[in-house]
Amino acid sequence: MTDLNRIVEFSTSAIPEKDRIAVWREHYGQMMFRVDLEPARDRSFEAKFSTMALPGLQLVDGTSSPVRISRRGVYLADGNDDILLCYNRSGSVTVTSGGREQDLREGEAVVLSGGEEAAFHRKSVGQSYTIRVPRPLFESSVISVGDVVMRPIPADRGALRLLSSYTGWLFKAAGAGIDQALMNLSVRHVHDLLALAVGPSPDFADTARTRGLRAVRLKLAKSYVVANSHNRELSVVSLAASLNVTPRYLQRLFEADGTTFSDYLLGQRLARAHRLLCDPGADHRAISTIAYDVGFGDLSYFNRRFRRQYGLTPREVRGDRT
Repeated sequence: MTDLNRIVEFSTSAIPEKDRIAVWREHYGQMMFRVDLEPARDRSFEAKFSTMALPGLQLVDGTSSPVRISRRGVYLADGNDDILLCYNRSGSVTVTSGGREQDLREGEAVVLSGGEEAAFHRKSVGQSYTIRVPRPLFESSVISVGDVVMRPIPADRGALRLLSSYTGWLFKAAGAGIDQALMNLSVRHVHDLLALAVGPSPDFADTARTRGLRAVRLKLAKSYVVANSHNRELSVVSLAASLNVTPRYLQRLFEADGTTFSDYLLGQRLARAHRLLCDPGADHRAISTIAYDVGFGDLSYFNRRFRRQYGLTPREVRGDRT
């Protein structure tokens, strides 16, 4: 088990096969989530989970062999009534609670109450994630808990797909280091997207749509640009396609943030070039090579925009190291 910033990771790979179930039940089941584990009897138990606990939010992303995870009996006595969204990324899953049973296909989700007996039965190897929020926070934005518990959420619901992408981004951002203010804002975004995926109350719907969807899409768009700014084929069209929005909608997101897609992309490329030029370990690389590697296709344009941005030429930034 490892702890990376706010992320706790658990894997059975380093545990002897004969001890895996006992270790999982003690450390993951009893201590962290108050659930029991019943692995398939015809194969070795294998699992890998990453969990992240934040104020008002807990995320769990995991892969496992066939297993039944249940919350009942003594575990219910703790009085915890958090609300959980269980999302099936891959594989076959059946969820039961309150006398109802629901099969989840890939990309589908269902809401459960921590205060009610429930079971998550993974029938094949697969991946899932769980979002856990305090009941009062959930009830403040959703029509009625009773109306949404055990009601399947279809895979084609846009807010659910975006929620899946955003929680994946949040794990990566937390692992790389993210300041507390941004983390707090991200938690609010998850709450908004969760409400939109499940079904918000009428007075919350517009707020969530405006504050949640737009903010999350812009953050994902910026994250995508940062990760792919070196690609000279990156365009507003290709980025819009990756987010399932129109190029014009994407342009409006950047404009509402006080910039444009082109200017943001240019800024990322220039910033990366500046970091490389200031890095003594990159002195062996020609300035032209750096320009092309960060995404510029024209050296003259790179030099011109670099000087406009930093008030110095690339060669001057390197200073007396060349």
